[in-house]
Amino acid sequence: MDALENAGRLTENIYSKCTPYTTLSPCVMCSGAILLYNIPQVIVGENKNFKDEEELLRSRGVSVTVLQDHDCIKIMSGYIKANPKLWQEDIGIG
Repeated sequence: MDALENAGRLTENIYSKCTPYTTLSPCVMCSGAILLYNIPQVIVGENKNFKDEEELLRSRGVSVTVLQDHDCIKIMSGYIKANPKLWQEDIGIG
């Protein structure tokens, strides 16, 4: 969401040519933005620490590639362990 917002007020024909790269699976809000702007594909660093709306995106024709990058998994698991309250807030359960 932050990357789309910081990109400015672009038209759908620009977004429809974009490929966002994200650390974790897109959440409900980010998935909604991906669908709203007709973004055709998303690259996900890992989904072992958090998996959310990948199947929704795929069911709507978005290509979702999950890399399961070892470094990404390690960094995220360390962040979650060190910041449990912030993590729960970030994913909407705190």
